[in-house]
Amino acid sequence: MSHILHQLRPAPGTVHRKKRVGRGEGSGHGGTSTRGHKGDRSRSGYRTKRGFEGGQMPYQRRIPKFGFRNPFRVLYFPLNLGRIEELLHHHPEVQELTPEWLYEKGIVRKGFPIKVLGKDVLSRPIVIQAHRFSAAAQKAIEAAGGKAISLHP
Repeated sequence: MSHILHQLRPAPGTVHRKKRVGRGEGSGHGGTSTRGHKGDRSRSGYRTKRGFEGGQMPYQRRIPKFGFRNPFRVLYFPLNLGRIEELLHHHPEVQELTPEWLYEKGIVRKGFPIKVLGKDVLSRPIVIQAHRFSAAAQKAIEAAGGKAISLHP
């Protein structure tokens, strides 16, 4: 197999000679060196600005601007009591739900603080650690004899 490698050649017509510009008028690529006349693109070091649309009003200036995006907003991962009840049914050995256990099982996404929501009734007491609880969820957990431990995000 290796004795054929030195015989490999590109397919005919696929390799072209490099266009040599700026080498005199006789070459056909002298004078402006295929860059046309004047204008930004004829100059060396030309680069368009990001979003430049050839002088047309750029998109980011055409669309209306409104609203406000709070950079300090905390996005919580919602965890419903109905889902917790489902987990208790499938994992009867669990006595305490922690964010680490929930991440490990793939129930919540890592990197998000957890907020427990809902007003469903829990079948048994359980200790739940989360970053936030809705008032109804906290009441439902404590009504079942459980404990809602709030962690700081």
